[in-house]
Amino acid sequence: MKSFSRFRFLCAAIAAAVFALPALVYPERISARGQQQTTQDEVRGVPAELTDAAETHAQIDAIEKLLPNFPDRAAALYAMAAAQQHLGESREALKLLKECIALREGFDPSGGPDFAGLRTSHEFTDLVEKVHRDFPVVAQARLALLTEEKNLIPEGLAWDPNRNMFYLSSLAQRKIIEITPDSHASDFVPANRDHLLPVLGIRLDPRDSAIWANTAEDRGNAALVHFSSDGNLLGRYALNDSRKHFFNDLVVRKSGEVILTDSVDNQIFRFDPATQKFAQLKVHRDLFYPNGIALAPDDNTLFVADSLGVLRIDLQKLATVDVNPGPHNTLASADGLYFYNGSLIAIQNGIGSPRVAAFKLSDDGTRITRTTVLENRSQFTSLPTTGAIRGSDFYFISNSHIDNLNDDKILDVTQLEPVRIAVVHLP
Repeated sequence: MKSFSRFRFLCAAIAAAVFALPALVYPERISARGQQQTTQDEVRGVPAELTDAAETHAQIDAIEKLLPNFPDRAAALYAMAAAQQHLGESREALKLLKECIALREGFDPSGGPDFAGLRTSHEFTDLVEKVHRDFPVVAQARLALLTEEKNLIPEGLAWDPNRNMFYLSSLAQRKIIEITPDSHASDFVPANRDHLLPVLGIRLDPRDSAIWANTAEDRGNAALVHFSSDGNLLGRYALNDSRKHFFNDLVVRKSGEVILTDSVDNQIFRFDPATQKFAQLKVHRDLFYPNGIALAPDDNTLFVADSLGVLRIDLQKLATVDVNPGPHNTLASADGLYFYNGSLIAIQNGIGSPRVAAFKLSDDGTRITRTTVLENRSQFTSLPTTGAIRGSDFYFISNSHIDNLNDDKILDVTQLEPVRIAVVHLP
């Protein structure tokens, strides 16, 4: 969850991997699960600072190594273009963007801060016009829930069918609220209790409807927390090492095992509630800001999203593979990721302009056979992050305001508005 400048997320993650993280940022703030303020220098196309130049080049090199066999060339090109623009190499960035847009996958560089310095370029505006012709506005969602509180900066959303209640996590207020289907909200876990960090992904335990949630702050501290169904803290668990961590999204298996994404350490971790220990879940390639995560009904097939695509993981065989999106399609940068009726439902907020889409999976779950864009460039895609499935409907946070949060602090309270949760029917 979270989403800023797509490039800055990747660069921060690589920097963290080499213990040289300059400043942690939320990926959704560019997007998903942290946007940084664009400086005047960046608007003019000149890099504001090049103290992270080494990490930027490392990012480019790492992605280039994947290109020969990677199923989504456009995703790699888009990430490298953002990196080149950050370095002030606008000519090279435009060249990569042109190749990316020509593949017609849905990347829209006008919808994020990465390419602000190119917006006055005729070549850039021509590219954007092409994207908007190929991928028109889709507006199918409607407003479902509205909060009275404006200063939440929400991140995670979950549905409890037993209590007929939604749970919404707050980054800015460090709490969890519960919301009825008619928008009546109250604190489930109040602010300033249990020493909570900003709260991100949130999921129900299938065994007893207890709540598991990820918490993390920009400086690199992170913890997994466990609450009873009546809101009492049952446990807090963290990795006791010297690395920077950012626990983002999570799923809970029928056994109670929790699997979570660590977006800064670029890892997937399994947590065993019986032993209270974390174990790394290894995959076949480097991860770039792992974020959204979904579990199939068989309780064995896991899908994990990062900035370049989605990985399918067989938890029994420990076999992993990149899901092939097919031509003219991308699975990149899914902040929220969910499994529904043989499809992956994704909120993609690191592809420029955010969108909500349904991706029908092949029987073996290794490729996409059909893509349905559910919402694109509409009033409900200003900055969406995550959602929850209720029956055959998908509820999602449409205006997270994560771009108004920096160093876990709200930048401008006058820009805040009630949280709008939209709903769209699933195919």
